[in-house]
Amino acid sequence: MDATALWYFECVNLYKILCPHKVKDIGNKHEFKTFKKGEFVYLNEEISTHIYLIADGRIKIGNYLSDGKEVVKSILIKGEIFGELAVAGEDTRKDFAKAVTETTVCLLSLQDLQQLMYNDRDLSFKILKLVGLRLRKIERKLELLVFKDARTRVIEFLKDAATWKGNKAGYETIIYTRLTHQEIASLIGTSRQTVTTILNELQENKLIKFDRRRFIINDINRLR
Repeated sequence: MDATALWYFECVNLYKILCPHKVKDIGNKHEFKTFKKGEFVYLNEEISTHIYLIADGRIKIGNYLSDGKEVVKSILIKGEIFGELAVAGEDTRKDFAKAVTETTVCLLSLQDLQQLMYNDRDLSFKILKLVGLRLRKIERKLELLVFKDARTRVIEFLKDAATWKGNKAGYETIIYTRLTHQEIASLIGTSRQTVTTILNELQENKLIKFDRRRFIINDINRLR
């Protein structure tokens, strides 16, 4: 696996596997809940009792520094799960989960998930892989924030997204995304204006093209 490809983990759509109304043994206990834009699903220090599967919408995972500044760890979309660190022994939440748009999630209790994992070794492997990759993603993000300038962080973000989400078309790589410049800025630890300036420079240099729906990397080997 490419060591840079750690911003996203979408190759395994666990929602399709885990959503309780699709799991025979717990189908009668499933619960969907809709959160308005800006509403918290859970907050830091809350007891970890469930994992959550995104049926529709987007969720932001992050925490707050002592000065109140928000640090965004990831932005998750339909088909992804969050709160999964409870499986690894997290008793209370170490971060918050907040709806970026109106978002519907499917709730699965920790006890139900543990039972499913006990009965399904392949599922256990997927969950553990997810936890491991997300921890590695956080380590990589910290490395980029400490040692790389803003331009490099934008480029690495695009390369990571291309690896997980990109569609090849000749030399070009097309990345469909709903992330705004502000959301990208939050993920890589810089300002929206800086992200916009760098993306415009890359476009002027004919390295990328972009609009509100997608990025096109003209030749990923030249993107540096």
